[in-house]
Order: sequence, then C-alpha cells, then structure tokens
Amino acid sequence: MANRWKNRPDGSNWGDFGPDDQYGRMNLLTPERRLKAMTEVRTGKVFCLSLPLDYPGKNVLNASRFPPQFHGVHRDGHLYFDIEGSKIDPRFTDVSSDEAVTLYSQYSTQWDAFAHKGSVFDADGDGTPEKVYYNGHAVIPADTGKPTHGEAGAAALSIDRMAETCVQGRGVMVDLRHHMGDDRVAVDYDALMRIMEADNVEVETGDMVCLHTGLAQRLLDMKRDPDDSVRELCAVLDGRDEKLLQWITDSGAAALISDNLAVERSSNLGPDPRLGDRGPALPLHEHCLFKLGVHLGELWYLTELAAWLRSNNRSRFLLTAPPLRLPGAVGSPATPVATV
Repeated sequence: MANRWKNRPDGSNWGDFGPDDQYGRMNLLTPERRLKAMTEVRTGKVFCLSLPLDYPGKNVLNASRFPPQFHGVHRDGHLYFDIEGSKIDPRFTDVSSDEAVTLYSQYSTQWDAFAHKGSVFDADGDGTPEKVYYNGHAVIPADTGKPTHGEAGAAALSIDRMAETCVQGRGVMVDLRHHMGDDRVAVDYDALMRIMEADNVEVETGDMVCLHTGLAQRLLDMKRDPDDSVRELCAVLDGRDEKLLQWITDSGAAALISDNLAVERSSNLGPDPRLGDRGPALPLHEHCLFKLGVHLGELWYLTELAAWLRSNNRSRFLLTAPPLRLPGAVGSPATPVATV
C-alpha cells in the first residue's frame, strides 16, 4: 500500500509500522513482551496509579480544565438518585441511583492520544505546510473540514485506538524526586543518565517509562486546594534538550509517564525563553506524539510505588493502563495498575 504522504519529519518513524498505523509504539507491546513483563510479578501486590479524578482541584494547573461536574438523571419526572423504586412502580422495593458527569478528559490522571498534538508540516510535498498528526493523519476529515463529534472529536488517532491495544507491559520507574527533591529542575539527558546509572535502571524496547517527580503527592497533600506555587514545584524533563529527545528515540520506549502536568515544562507557564523565532510550545510532545507515536501519561500517582520499588531494590513492574475506549477523544482518564 502506498504511503499517503511524500515527506516525513526528520527523526520520525512514520511508516515504520505501516502507512496507516494509528498505534505507534504500542505496537511494541507484543504477546512476548507482555509475558516477559509478567515475570516482574513476584508478590502479587498492586498499586493504584491514579489520583482521584477530582484532583488536583480548582483549575490552577490549567485554566481551561475543570473538575468533574455531576448532573442528575431524571426518570418519570423524578430525580433518579437515591430514589425508592416504589415511586416508579409501587411493586418495586429497590432503591436506585444514576448520574451523568461532565468530565474534562485531561484534568487529572490521563493519557494523551496522538490527536492531542500535531504540527504544521508539508507531508504531501506540495510546498505548502498543512495541519498534520502522527503518521501523516488528519484528525478532521478532508471531505468535510469539520470535527467528527459536534464541536470536537478526532476522526483519526483518537484515544480509542490506544485502548484497542489494552496497554499492558513492563513499567520502569525512574525516581527523579529521590535525587532532585521538590525543586523545579529541568532534567536533561546527562542528568537523567546519571540518575538511571545511580539506581541501576535500564530501559528496553517496549518499556513504559515512569518518571516520579513527587508533584502528584504534593497535590494530594493540598486536598483539592492547590495554590499557584504548585506550578513551580518538582522536576520536569527538558524537552528542548536534543540529546534527551534522541534518547527517547533510541530507547524504544513505548510510552513516557509522569506524575506532573506535562512530563516536560508546561506551555501554561508561557513560552520557554529558548523557543527562538519559531517552534513547538511543547517540543517533547511534538517529538513523542507527532514524530514517534509515543503516548504520554500525565498526573499519574507514582509516589507509593516508587517508594516500594526503592525499598525492595527494584525498578520494574507489570503495568496495566488502558484508557477509556472513547472514539473521537484526544485524551482519556485512566486508572493504571502496577503489579509487583
């Protein structure tokens, strides 16, 4: 099958998994690698890696995202919550509740879909750059020029494609907080390598790399009432370090996951002074989601797992973390589970 594009971005893997691929490096989570990941289970102990989905609280981290809002469901003129069944039918003895929820898909613990970040790039070689996403896909159908679900909704690369892979494999913990504390530090390639070497951490093809910074624990401690100081806490990856981006390429990692807002420095803090005249606000996002097909997990809760792994001289575990199978969505809440 011929490719749908003539050019591919420098450093990308477009076409390596097929011209129409929408799974990216989730393709690396093969049955053989899942079986290998299961050998990391030695105690059967599990860790929930999700924050409560009403955390961080308020909208300090991102002014455009809000906590879940619950709405009533009505049946036969009654609010269908804690309702005695006899109000619906006098023969019924049960009591029932139902609900609807408005949920910002990237407010709390979540996955980024590839449709979350694209770039302006001349993929078809006609000399005019156009909006394009991983593997040359468009997220709005060319024949309509409109989203697929009302005001939004991706036609390609939405989070349901990730869900189809089931997202189960080996997780590898890199404990940035143990070495960096709670200071806001941009971790470049050299710093990351020093930390991994000190803790004897190795990343292999198909691994899902978890970066513990401690921010999610700080958010829990703030009990849904964070203040602006939280935006300047804890380590972030230096997304403008080319050596770091090349390591992500070479490592074969299937996903990058952190317990902070964006894995890298968030664009919500304003443009990075190193941006220059033109470039991505989130260069690591561009590198991973747009070029490589590497999903990003954000605002996961990693502190308890990181502490247990350190106390047991381990860094690897079985990770099971499918997103919601929600067609059209560019991100999804998740309830990841680590089994050790």
